[in-house]
Amino acid sequence: MPAHRLRSLTAVALTALLTATAGCSTRSAPAAEAAGQPRSGGSLTWAVETEPITLNPHQYAQAKARLLVWNTFESLLTYDKQGKLAPWLATGWQAAPDGRSYTLTLRDKVTFSDGTPFDATAVKANIDKLREPGYAPAVAAVQLRNLATVQVLDPRTVRLTLTRPDVLILDFLASPQGAQVSPRSLREAKNLKAGGVDLAGTGPFVLDRYVPGQELHYKRNPAYDWAPPTATHTGPAHLDGITYRFLKESAVRVGALTSGQVQLVEGVPATDQPLVTGNPKLRLSRQLNSGSAYSYYFNTSHAPFDDLRVRQAFREAVDVDTVLRSVYRDTATRAWSVVSPSSPLYDKRLEGGYGGDAAKANALLDQAGWTGRDPEGYRVKDGKRLAVRLVQAAPFVRDRRDVLAQAVQAAVKQSAGIDLKISLVDQGTAQQAFDTNQYEVFDNSRADTDAGAALNLLLHSKGGINRTKVDDPRVDQLLDAGQATADPTRRAAIYAELQQRVVADQALLLPLYAPADQIAASTTVGGVRFEPTAGVPASAYDLWIGN
Repeated sequence: MPAHRLRSLTAVALTALLTATAGCSTRSAPAAEAAGQPRSGGSLTWAVETEPITLNPHQYAQAKARLLVWNTFESLLTYDKQGKLAPWLATGWQAAPDGRSYTLTLRDKVTFSDGTPFDATAVKANIDKLREPGYAPAVAAVQLRNLATVQVLDPRTVRLTLTRPDVLILDFLASPQGAQVSPRSLREAKNLKAGGVDLAGTGPFVLDRYVPGQELHYKRNPAYDWAPPTATHTGPAHLDGITYRFLKESAVRVGALTSGQVQLVEGVPATDQPLVTGNPKLRLSRQLNSGSAYSYYFNTSHAPFDDLRVRQAFREAVDVDTVLRSVYRDTATRAWSVVSPSSPLYDKRLEGGYGGDAAKANALLDQAGWTGRDPEGYRVKDGKRLAVRLVQAAPFVRDRRDVLAQAVQAAVKQSAGIDLKISLVDQGTAQQAFDTNQYEVFDNSRADTDAGAALNLLLHSKGGINRTKVDDPRVDQLLDAGQATADPTRRAAIYAELQQRVVADQALLLPLYAPADQIAASTTVGGVRFEPTAGVPASAYDLWIGN
């Protein structure tokens, strides 16, 4: 397909860039790189905060697993530093005038690490698998809900036909869930949903060892020669291999770094940052995530949060600034909306509009009939204590969110007599609580590059993780309109109205902070960077060991 026919001019420019830098040359390295010029060879060890619950990109749900996914798997599209979609395994895309189909052209001479060619048939096999009943139901019901057919036009061209215009389909094609898995793996993997060493991708590394509870090891893919335009070099990765060790406790991670047992760590809380910034052999970098803010979502399907006044009271009972200061020592960015402040869809008008008013919280609870107090000071109504349950799944706890929960617990008790009961449990126990509706508070953040994708999952009546149980036709209308609208100004207006409705008017959630990622690394490590737009640590592709 001729380049001038492609809708994305960005694709043309970046394709030219790739042509100019074909081979194994090095693009410009980050400014002031202390590790010197990129070098090939050697291995690194990186300590990570959480262990992935799956290594299959189609099942991806943890923002902390994203840096692992992109070592082995790649998507058709990606995002550049300006937040614009860019080619990856696809060289370009063309939208039909009515917005009901996208035709994608694919890179040539790409292979999966098991030797399977990457082509249009492989793309169709991946999407067909994602739509298979029981495989990835949330993806099929939300990201792919408007997809009608996938057609292989020729080995290098595939067309996605939609039932209605859907701009978020492109975001899906740039997401981990849209990453390409070898069709052979889709057919033959022993435990496909869990992923692991028998899942092949097209990425710069191959997973060759996984010791549950301890570590992952990746070796370099020597045949790799199709880096995305957002990378700083082309050809195979600089490193021979990289090990990711699972070290849950931040003090242990930082201790491993300062003692030289590992060369990089992610997840560095404020309490440990002085140990990094005060060491001339280390450096700390930090970036806000995109997507949705970390928030407490209120389950509106039963008491007490089926009452708007109680939801508002809980929110007013928390002085968020004070709580964040106590846990994160002024390093956290407060959130005012379900959308991260780093997103172009963020509605700044929400700032300062609510929260931290104990007198108002108590007045609201009085109005809602929670007028009594038990011997421990908690509010009661008809002999029942005002208690709500927060269920936290351990694999998703990051940034000391367990400590933050304790601070919120103390705040709502002291300010308004609300009993916040916290359960930190394994993933299976948490899922059972959600499936049986045995919770009142659900905590979540997502690092989707387009916040619209996160909002569809969280707030649409048919969303995969709509654990507020909201079923508001106007909310659904706004989400559907935002998904169908390509004009940036119009989209921003739609999502602004949505944020006003779910945050200001209905108090469906308490936004707490905008998640950020931190990487602490030895100054001998080069190529440390974050994913453009998403703001999470990038894969190991650009890393090298300096002199």
